[in-house]
Amino acid sequence: QVKLVETGGRLVQAGGSLRLSCVASGRTFDSAAMAWFRQAPGKEREFVGGISGRSDRTMLADSVRGRFTLSRDAANNTINLQMNSLKPEDTAVYYCAARATRAVAITTTQISYTYWGQGTQVTVSS
Repeated sequence: QVKLVETGGRLVQAGGSLRLSCVASGRTFDSAAMAWFRQAPGKEREFVGGISGRSDRTMLADSVRGRFTLSRDAANNTINLQMNSLKPEDTAVYYCAARATRAVAITTTQISYTYWGQGTQVTVSS
């Protein structure tokens, strides 16, 4: 059974940093794209960033580029989202998602991702 578990979310002050991790179990994802999405209260879930399969190329949303970075720890079947210079508008539940095996390309659409975690809450106070 495939499972994605996000950790690292908490309350942080504006300007601070957080590191979210997503640990996958049940299969390896080094050949599949993985991504982070987020959903703020009353808003649609949106793409934050993704990392491609095999090449580990990354893509970030305009709203977080320059502040967030993505990385993959293939040995531990984990992806990480380093979030710096956090803003109150970054407050949301952050979800990890993974595409099916050999789907290496990053996409920004939720329907492209087969597996989802339960989410971790990030709250940025002003």
